[in-house]
Amino acid sequence: MPHITEIEDLKRIYRRRVPKMFYDYCESGSWSEQTFRENSSDFDDIYLRQRVAIDMTGRSTATKLIGQDVAMPVALAPVGLTGMQHADGEIHAARAAEKFGVPYCLSTMSICSIEDVAENTSAPFWMQVYTLKDDDFMQRLFDRAKAANCSAAVITVDLQLLGQRHKDIKNGLSAPPKLTPKSVANMMTKVQWGLEMLQTKRRFFGNIVGHAKGVDDPSSLSTWTAESFDQALNWDRIREFRKMWDGPLIIKGIIDPRDALEACNVGADAIVVSNHGGRQLDGALSSIRALAPIMDAVGDKIEVHLDSGIRSGQDVLKAVAMGAKGCWIGRAYVYGLGAMGEKGVSEALRVIHKELDSSMGLCGRTDIGEVDRDILMIPKGFSGDWEA
Repeated sequence: MPHITEIEDLKRIYRRRVPKMFYDYCESGSWSEQTFRENSSDFDDIYLRQRVAIDMTGRSTATKLIGQDVAMPVALAPVGLTGMQHADGEIHAARAAEKFGVPYCLSTMSICSIEDVAENTSAPFWMQVYTLKDDDFMQRLFDRAKAANCSAAVITVDLQLLGQRHKDIKNGLSAPPKLTPKSVANMMTKVQWGLEMLQTKRRFFGNIVGHAKGVDDPSSLSTWTAESFDQALNWDRIREFRKMWDGPLIIKGIIDPRDALEACNVGADAIVVSNHGGRQLDGALSSIRALAPIMDAVGDKIEVHLDSGIRSGQDVLKAVAMGAKGCWIGRAYVYGLGAMGEKGVSEALRVIHKELDSSMGLCGRTDIGEVDRDILMIPKGFSGDWEA
């Protein structure tokens, strides 16, 4: 196995190994990709305060996320089409998360189904759902998650209207993908990926095909997808979803303090500060810039997590120091998955944990629960001071 020292090492292998259509799906944002870029680059504006002559032994990154013990304040975010990055990708990612001791969240738009993941893992995982119009499908999706012993439901609220992603359109990436001669030719150069895909039966959207009304095969999926997302979504509708699920609930896709307060009012147990990885509203604030105003608004009323832009353990440390209880990683683990399957996801988690642990110690902290803003140097105006 190549020597992996940073997430970028996995990304380079991933790019060589996976078809361009699926690499671009992961490594892109909407429109000009400003928000996609700034989700990561804005972390560079925050500096860490190094301390010396402090006992750094006995360090621990262990904590809790929505009451669950975790090895570090990190969860694997829901990523659609993961099973096209690597055959049975969702299963491989969930297994790696289980072994490392962090939560895994399965996407509704996954290739492997809820049942597939449950049958191939032993630790409870989280289930992400979209805000769809079809009450019957939504209730059955929640019921299936409960039957699979999912320990939390995650409602994504920022996908009422799909942000345009130029690369996906040019590559024919849709639900289901529209293969072109160019994309097929590229796939034929990815021999190992192709051989693995030929050996699995899981190549379609396992949570939808055969479960949604009128979607009995992949050819009928595109119509269902176009008609199902609810542009009329409001907070009362989210309250209806809350009644469908009686377990821990996380609301993902919050970027404005007013929406964070609304999420508190619907009975959520946690929120995820997220702009969907820069894949929805281009020109929106990066998640790390949006974090502080949201923390100021909600205080300790609700647990706050952060998603979008995390590429290192130092990013995790900075987000936690600014008040986030935990961080969700998406692209960082997909790089590993596409590069080398379950082992690659484990490598991504190992790299992030090592960076988090070492950086925390060099900042003079030995327990992740002791990390606060005192370890940071944040530029004035970082989170706002905008004209009305």
